[in-house]
Amino acid sequence: MEEVKASNFIEEIVEEDLRTGRCQSVLTRFPPEPNGYLHIGHAKSIVLNFGIAQKYGGETNLRFDDTNPETEETEYVEAIREDIRWLGFQWARERYASDYFEQLYEFAVKLIRKGLAYVDDSSSEEIARMKGTPTEPGIESPYRNRSVEENLRLFQEMREGKYRDGEKVLRAKIDMSSPNMHMRDPIMYRIKHAHHHRTGDSWCIYPMYDFAHGQSDSIEHITHSICTLEFVDHRPLYNWFIEKLEIFPSRQYEFARLNLTYTVMSKRKLLQLVQKGYVNGWDDPRMPTIRGLRRRGYTPESIRDFCERIGVQKRENIIDVSLLEFCIREHLNKIAQRVMVVLDPVKLVLTNYPEDHVEWLPTENNPEDPTAGIREVPFSRELWIEREDFMENPPKKYFRLAPGMSVRLKSAYIITCTGFEKNDQGEITTIYAEYLPQSRSGHDESAMKVKGTIHWVSVPHAIPVEVRLYDRLFAVENPDEQPGEFMDYINPHSLQIIPRALAEPSLAKARPEDRFQFLRKGYFCVDPDSTTDHLVFNRTVTLKDTWAKEMKKQS
Repeated sequence: MEEVKASNFIEEIVEEDLRTGRCQSVLTRFPPEPNGYLHIGHAKSIVLNFGIAQKYGGETNLRFDDTNPETEETEYVEAIREDIRWLGFQWARERYASDYFEQLYEFAVKLIRKGLAYVDDSSSEEIARMKGTPTEPGIESPYRNRSVEENLRLFQEMREGKYRDGEKVLRAKIDMSSPNMHMRDPIMYRIKHAHHHRTGDSWCIYPMYDFAHGQSDSIEHITHSICTLEFVDHRPLYNWFIEKLEIFPSRQYEFARLNLTYTVMSKRKLLQLVQKGYVNGWDDPRMPTIRGLRRRGYTPESIRDFCERIGVQKRENIIDVSLLEFCIREHLNKIAQRVMVVLDPVKLVLTNYPEDHVEWLPTENNPEDPTAGIREVPFSRELWIEREDFMENPPKKYFRLAPGMSVRLKSAYIITCTGFEKNDQGEITTIYAEYLPQSRSGHDESAMKVKGTIHWVSVPHAIPVEVRLYDRLFAVENPDEQPGEFMDYINPHSLQIIPRALAEPSLAKARPEDRFQFLRKGYFCVDPDSTTDHLVFNRTVTLKDTWAKEMKKQS
């Protein structure tokens, strides 16, 4: 294999394991629970697990942690598969913890036979009380010293459905005085008379995560089981089960999970946002879910780039969402076609341009991509321009349109404002200007210099489109650390809808997920809500980091 250099502490561990022969090849796994949609934090884990395997010539399994039948659905399984593929990865094998239910049951029986597991009749409240506290040892259950024979019989009866939910559990027999609370006789199996999305009603006992996870890793011969930091205290238990069962020694390693500013990452909190109607579903473009980011216009490349830039840390930290926005700006700048869309239109009439005359003017699709070619846009006597591109009484250093001032119309002509009209409310309704025929872009013989260029759309050719201006969902950097409810800090301007913007006619052919730069306005993509008669565009990100400017004002 070609020599590669480690870029983080987990890769250093992998290299050492390969060098010393602890493992001959690398096998990682991504183990999502199919009880919701993946978010940007999962993307970091996906990029890490698949990336390490790819870098060192290994493989990655996709293993669904489906041990809780009450919260899991096939819908989530399919969504997770699709999201991983969209991010650009393909797993070697698709596995489920439920594939191993029989084997896990036999492992539990083996621990009972060794005197290392017992059936406990205590209630969940009693078990919690007997566990003690981090500073006080726990109390042994009165059922801890049942005989092996009795435990085997009771565990078999649990499997056969003789007991109600919560009536009995199977616990590991370890050490009720351990300073690590996870080692104080943890629960291995609980009774749940619930329909499982894959195994149906064939099981009514289900393994706990701490028991199923390490043993599933071992069954698959996972060499590097990469988890987030909250599982550091679980590692002794992970190792204890593997050691006592005398099975393949998978090893667990922990890294810091991803936390983002202006975002919440808790699945529970994201579910609240959906259920309480603060967002329009899991794929709302303001959500940090992979589906939401995709609908907003983020590319797989930009998300992978972001995950690689932030690296892998051993300590919890919070990443500025501006870095994620920088990554998508950088990618879209290279690939997005430039188009002209007027969000707040006001009419411009070129009084010296021939009536009913139309020119088709060439304009570049993407100046960053020489292969992107050109397209032609229609130009006529009446145009739409942005209302903000005209001022009746402009300040100094204003280089757009005003009475007597000149600007260039993008890919077209230099014009000079000659007048305007207002309605009874004092709003500008029409702007009048004259164009300079010899100033056509690409063939300019006017020798006239202007400092401003504005975009425009021909009135008879414009197509109406809906534009959704998305912004950060929260108005504060860390909503999790604010007093009160995190939902109290939702940004009231996180979505503004423009029901009728006016676009150049080339956009009539746009399809969902097509991405564009609206000149001078930002990056946008076509929303799945679009129809052939009603195009909807979502703003992915502004052209510049406007939040950085706002933060400077406040500091």
